[in-house]
Amino acid sequence: MSDASSSGPTLTAPARREEFLPFCRPSVGEEEVQAVSEVLRSGWLTTGARVRELEEQIAARVGCRDAVAVNSCTAAMHLALAVAGVEEGDEVITSPYTFAATGEVILYCKAKPVFVDVERATGNLDPALLQQAITPRTKAVIPVHIAGVACRMDEISEVAAHHGLEVIEDAAHALGTSYHGRPVGSLSRFTCLSFYATKNLTTGEGGMVCLTREGDAERIRRLSLHGLSHDAWGRYTSAGSWAYSIEEMGYKYNLTDLAAAIGLCQLRRFDAIQERRREIARQYRACLAECDALELPDDLEGHAWHLFLLRLHPERLRIDRDEFARRLQEANIGISVHFIPLHLHPLYRDLLGHKEGDFPVAEEVFRRTISLPLYPGMTSEDVEYVASMVRWLAGEHGR
Repeated sequence: MSDASSSGPTLTAPARREEFLPFCRPSVGEEEVQAVSEVLRSGWLTTGARVRELEEQIAARVGCRDAVAVNSCTAAMHLALAVAGVEEGDEVITSPYTFAATGEVILYCKAKPVFVDVERATGNLDPALLQQAITPRTKAVIPVHIAGVACRMDEISEVAAHHGLEVIEDAAHALGTSYHGRPVGSLSRFTCLSFYATKNLTTGEGGMVCLTREGDAERIRRLSLHGLSHDAWGRYTSAGSWAYSIEEMGYKYNLTDLAAAIGLCQLRRFDAIQERRREIARQYRACLAECDALELPDDLEGHAWHLFLLRLHPERLRIDRDEFARRLQEANIGISVHFIPLHLHPLYRDLLGHKEGDFPVAEEVFRRTISLPLYPGMTSEDVEYVASMVRWLAGEHGR
């Protein structure tokens, strides 16, 4: 994150826009409508040829060996933990500065989440703190790529390899992110993507596990559908057989062809989507560069710009983050806050005994951060309106 250089407050508040600007709007159009219609007319709606095509295309884009589509990134992480052998009594290290799913999937396996504080600059897990969190019960580590910025994977992977730990990347924000020129998805045995409605590529709901080791895809595919030896595509098509066996306990995590059809359309214009996101981020940075009450996200190499995380300098303002966010909402601007650290939630306070102050950097980053709207459908005028309102609030309430 980089500080703006000097203050330049606007003296007059921008005229309030009449129409609400949503925090996110999926970039879907007639191509997606047509693709879904074709699936509906085909008579095959669930997991089938379009899911396989999406898997192949994502694998080719990120440079992994295999990819298995599932119905959420949550499912992807749960299956990765299961295949990694995480069991009751094991420990899994992750960041507290993340969404609910990252901690929950560890609990699904009856394992213990162990939190490590984050780097102030990025909000990503701090590799310097990883070593001291490892115990004889540690089985895996889940680094979380926040906002589209890659974690320091070389250092994390080195520590993990030294201790024989599996690395499962929470890349919900990171399709399109690269690390030292290598796509996220090709760096670890397991990388888990999200195709939720707000993501850079969406299928409405959905996710994927990107894999680099032979044999993992077959197991994850089996676990994603009740542990069956054959999915419906393999049983009900003309080349299939009705016979199947239940080989192990599994789950109901498969993606549908309806969802995959949307994803395939998105993937065809993904490069253009990403370029527009970069343009919006650059415009925000230019418009807000001279506000010294604000800290802007750095335009780092490989940044996928899933989120534009604006941080406030509270000591330079007479209102706090929550009030600043409320004022933006009053101006008809949709905002969000990423994320309330997991250890501050009742579940983890009660289960693990955490309290405020346990992970001070994650808490500080959370209390200073507002996520501004960032999606390809925004016009330059939309971006300028958001930036002008942020500038005005920073000037009007500056110390």
